[in-house]
Formats: sequence, C-alpha cells, structure tokens
Amino acid sequence: MKITQSKTKDLLATITVNISLNDYNEKVEKILKDYKKTSVIPGFRKGKTPMSIINKKYRTSVLVDQVNKLVQDELYKHITTKKLRVLGSPMPIEDNKIDWEKDEEFILKYEVGLAPDFEINISTKDKIDYFVIKADKKLVDSYCKDIARRYGEMKHPEISEKGDLILCSIHQVDEKGDLLNDGIKNEATVSLDFISDKKILNKFIGIKKEKSVIVNVIKAFKNHSDLSSMLNISKNELSNLTSTDFKFTVKNINRLTPAKYDKDLFDKVYGKDNVKSEKDFRKKIKEDAENQFIGESDRMLKNDVVTYMLDKLKLSLPDKFLKHWLLKTSEKPLTVELIDKEYDMYSKSLKWQLIENKILEQYNIKVTNEDSLSYTKQLVAMQMKQYGQPEAEDKQLADIANNILKNEEEKKKIYNQLFDQKTLKIYKENFKLNKKSITYDDFIKLASEKNKKM
Repeated sequence: MKITQSKTKDLLATITVNISLNDYNEKVEKILKDYKKTSVIPGFRKGKTPMSIINKKYRTSVLVDQVNKLVQDELYKHITTKKLRVLGSPMPIEDNKIDWEKDEEFILKYEVGLAPDFEINISTKDKIDYFVIKADKKLVDSYCKDIARRYGEMKHPEISEKGDLILCSIHQVDEKGDLLNDGIKNEATVSLDFISDKKILNKFIGIKKEKSVIVNVIKAFKNHSDLSSMLNISKNELSNLTSTDFKFTVKNINRLTPAKYDKDLFDKVYGKDNVKSEKDFRKKIKEDAENQFIGESDRMLKNDVVTYMLDKLKLSLPDKFLKHWLLKTSEKPLTVELIDKEYDMYSKSLKWQLIENKILEQYNIKVTNEDSLSYTKQLVAMQMKQYGQPEAEDKQLADIANNILKNEEEKKKIYNQLFDQKTLKIYKENFKLNKKSITYDDFIKLASEKNKKM
C-alpha cells in the first residue's frame, strides 16, 4: 500500500491511497471462506456451497467493504502521523472510477480541508473596553422595594385598591352576560398591575368581595401567555374563543404591605446587627448588586474578545470544501441555499474554535479532575447554604460532587465553566482593559446593540 499527499493549496490537500491485491486479498478470502461455512444456499447443504457461487454472490460487497475500511484506517493514520490539522473529514474525489468486479488494484483520492496556520500574540497593545456596571439610585430603589415587598405583610381588605391581587372565580359568558353552559371556567388570582385597559382596570378598583364584573379578557390582558394560564387553556384555544367576555367574581382581596426599612427588616435580610441604618442597608444592596453584575460584565468581555480576535486574525478557511462537506455529511437534509445562508455563522464559530484551542494550547490551560471536583464541591456547598441547610463535612460534599460528575452532561457543563473561568483570567491579565463605568440600563442597551451586529 502506498499513500501520498499533494502540496497544500488554498488550505486544501489531496491524499492518494494506492491499494494492491496483497493489501486486502488475505482478509477478503478469509471472510468468504467463513461465509462458505455458514451460508445456506438453496440446493446445497450448509457448508457445501461451491466457492465459485460464494464468490459470485458475496465477493464484490466484501471487497468494497474491506477496501473502504483499509483506506479509512490508512487515511486517519496518515493524518495523525503527519499531524495534519484537518477540518471536517476527508471527502472522496468524485473522479475515483473503479470497476469493483474486474480491478485488483485501486487508486482512491481524497480531498481534505486544512486549518490555517497562525499565532496568538496578546499584549497591552490589544485594547478592549471592560464595562463596570454601577447600581444607580433608580436600581437601588427598585431592589429596596422588591426586598420590602418580599418581607412584607399580606392583608385581606374588604375593598380593592390599585396594586392588589384579587382571587376570582372566572366564567365565560354570552353576549347577554349569561354563563355559557359549556363555557370556560376557572379560579385564579388577578394582578391589577397587569390589566392593560384603564377602563377595565377601574372596574376592579373599589370592588368588594362577592361582587362581579364582566370584561373582555383580550382587551384587559395583553400578555396572552399569562391570560391562557389564568383561564387554564392553551394559546391555541385562546385564539379561537367563541366569546371573549368573562365574568369575574371576587372571592378574596390580597394586599401586600411592604415591610418598613427598620432594624427588623435589616436583620432578616443580612443577619442580626450587621446593618444598622437605612443608609447602610442601601449601601449593602448596592454592593451586592454590583458584585452580581461582574458576571455579566465578564460575559460581554468574552464576547468582545471573540469579535476582536476574529477581526485581528482574519483567518481564512477552505470555504468551498467545507460547504460541500456540510452538504454531504449532515444528518438532516440540507440545500445549497440553506448552507449559503447559514455558512457565515458556522464559519465564525469554527474560526473562534480554532483560536480558542490555540489560546488553550499556548497558555497551557487545562482542567484536571481535581479542579472539577473542587469546583463542584463549592457549587454544592453554595446551594446547600442557599436553601438553609447546615454546612456539610468535606466527605459529604465530595460524595455528592462525585455523583454529579458521573453524569456526563453535568461533567461537560462543569468542565466548560472551568475553561471559561481560566480563559477569562488570561484575557484579563493579557489584554489592555479600558474600564468604563455604566448603569445597568445602559449596559442592557449596549448588549442589545452588540447582539444585533453579530
């Protein structure tokens, strides 16, 4: 057997495999002799079929199978030995003309796409903005109100006000306001804050228990996901209602009175005597919020690094080869038009994968079993603390973590998180970060604008 490779051109190479009779004949003959022993051919006893009939019936399919296996083994052995950085998989060149019934020697040619050669050099000349999210007064006020509501007191007044939650029995009615015999009925809590139409909202304000109002639910509730849930029907059923008028009868009125900003609230949220004034309370909330935002800033940094490195390196790919490979190897049926439409996204993803792999290699970034176990133990401990469970001993944490890591999906997810953490550290240490303060609202707008450009 002889295998040769042409010189690369435009990130393509041709690998030619020459197969002779000696390379496959012994294996083919053995398989055919085994067939003779086991095959049952009409007119012959088992194991007594003449070899000429066995050859006629099976030789071509066995030959094709064995030659293809031999070629595939040699191809990947060649790729490994020569350390070729192949994209996709070798594709047979269509001018391979073979007469499997007559030929004894075969010449098979394959085209391979190759990854481009490039170097990674990150220095302080590489500048990227890093957005530090600051919690402004508006955001702190919102967080304070949310906490006050969370620790507030639920009351049940006789007459409703704006902002109340009203438990209602809900029945579908006809145009006269009479209950439909086979109409939709349910019992659900109606949040007055979610009623879109002002005239309908006013019907619910100042209402007493056991009183009823009839409203057009499509006008009242613009969020159809919430509305279908309220009526306990599907979205499809919602769009095909015979009548959109429903009778709401008040069963109970719930009013949440927010907690006061006093020592009792501060102790509940942050522990006894850790926060002593509303000023310190707001300061602590601001710090907590900004610490939580670091993760979002880091995610934007990673996305910006991807964009920056793709633009800086401007890698080339064997695009024509890759499109052909995608068309031929996809499990789902694809068209040339669909591949052309989605290829740019695929190309960017593949280029970044090559760049990231080079970064992992150059900076010797690895995730060990010890790393994954330690990280998983931390996640378990945090979750136990979050649910108010007592602090576990190291052995218990290790047992739980090991069980989690037996799940391949969870293990892969944890490894990816650790690789992200380690590469993020490399970016922060090697890029020149231009830190910019930004409010959370402006950060969200910026992230949305960047997503549109991707």
